[in-house]
Amino acid sequence: MSKEEVSTSEVCSAPPTPRQATPPVSAPPSQMHSPAPHRSPLRAMVTPIASPVRKAVASIAAITTIHDPRDAWLPITASQSGNSYYAAFHSLSSGIGFQALVLPVAFASLGWTWAIVCLTVAFAWQLYTLRLLVNLHEPVAGGIRYSRYMHLATTVFGERWGKILALVPTMYLSAGICTVLIIVGGSSMKILFSIACDPASCSARQLTTVEWYVVFMCVAVVLSQLPNLNSIAGVSLVAGTAAVGYCTMIWVVSVAKGRVAGASHDPVKPPSDVDRMLAVLNGLGIIAFAFRGHNLVLEIQGTMPSTLKHPSHVPMWKGVKFAYVVVALCLYPVAIGGFWAYGGLVPANGMLSALYKFHSEDVSPVVVGLATLLVIVNCLTTFQIYAMPVFDHMEAGYVHRKNRPCPWWMRVAFRASFGGINLLIAVALPFLSELAGLTGAISLPVTLAYPCFMWLAIMKPRKGSKMWCLNWALGCLGIVLSLALTVGNLWGLVNTGLHVKFFKTE
Repeated sequence: MSKEEVSTSEVCSAPPTPRQATPPVSAPPSQMHSPAPHRSPLRAMVTPIASPVRKAVASIAAITTIHDPRDAWLPITASQSGNSYYAAFHSLSSGIGFQALVLPVAFASLGWTWAIVCLTVAFAWQLYTLRLLVNLHEPVAGGIRYSRYMHLATTVFGERWGKILALVPTMYLSAGICTVLIIVGGSSMKILFSIACDPASCSARQLTTVEWYVVFMCVAVVLSQLPNLNSIAGVSLVAGTAAVGYCTMIWVVSVAKGRVAGASHDPVKPPSDVDRMLAVLNGLGIIAFAFRGHNLVLEIQGTMPSTLKHPSHVPMWKGVKFAYVVVALCLYPVAIGGFWAYGGLVPANGMLSALYKFHSEDVSPVVVGLATLLVIVNCLTTFQIYAMPVFDHMEAGYVHRKNRPCPWWMRVAFRASFGGINLLIAVALPFLSELAGLTGAISLPVTLAYPCFMWLAIMKPRKGSKMWCLNWALGCLGIVLSLALTVGNLWGLVNTGLHVKFFKTE
């Protein structure tokens, strides 16, 4: 047999012995020259004629599949049509908000030099861990995508320790921030109504603080009925725009009005060394709380398509870089300008309370009302992105148990019940918005420590290398700092516990 005949028989996979005639069977064109059953399809791709097939299969394999098919029924991964713009909107919404207004309080405890140094170090540190999380979302191109912080945590630390170490801080961060948003948003609604309808000249009944909490919660629950994380991209854009708007307005007005009489820029000097240490730890906790949103990075990136040619970390990092440039342009002016204007007189609730306290008479009610309105809009819209991981966790329990999508009425019930629980906590703990230091201390490992350990476990760098040493040092330092800040803030809370009033909204 000639060489040409041999090659032809190999390509067409002709049987060596004649067979009986069989009726013709229709088949797709792609199967007309498929290899014989006894041969491996991978060997067939070695021939030049199979190279187009090999390229086609390779391009199909480039598409990253969802780790669990049931994830397509859950809010975070239901839609994967995100892009760098959506990433920027979500990152800006989760990265800037009311917590920026409390930074001058940290400056009052630490002083100019140490406050700026700590703020800069924390910003660089959290940006580094943010980069780690973006790369860890899909550590192997075309492999498993970790679209949830808890998924990555349980993979690295194990099922038991992952839940112990990460579930409590992430759920506490999401639910705690949502509760604080109800307090801040409801109180701002009350202030806005009093500005628009002066009690001295308006006959409309003034609602109580709790009633305004209920109004805020009802509006937030209605907005929360949007089905998935991708569907709230526009909401996140509104949230980020509102946050940038009121941060800029408040610090510009405060600086324009000049320093408040009696404002001192020296660090506050408590009567004892213990109180001084507690004040410093509280200031560091406030700075840590200013950088939130790391518990949402993987979830945001999970809304993007990813292929070998176009991995999701590229548009995600573009969006994150833009968002955090804007975050920096908001945080530093608010912190520096607010402390310059109010010094040690800044209230514990931050610059919004300072604006009402010191400039309610010499600033136009339109300006104060507009700033308050932007705060309300930001609280309502930010509530959605921070509640989404909790919604996803609640629906995942039903989906994994029943192996079918969550019906719409149950989704409504889940989200309404979450809003109701947060409302009860807000009414019971109306002072929660003043515990920014404790909140930052508890959630600090999620932001600054765990990503370093996760990178070490997934990437496995060479022992003793620069990246190995850097991540071990940052991870251990983050854990130690979190423990110290938590103990210090709890100690301070116990010392001032007599002044805390449960179920006493003002």
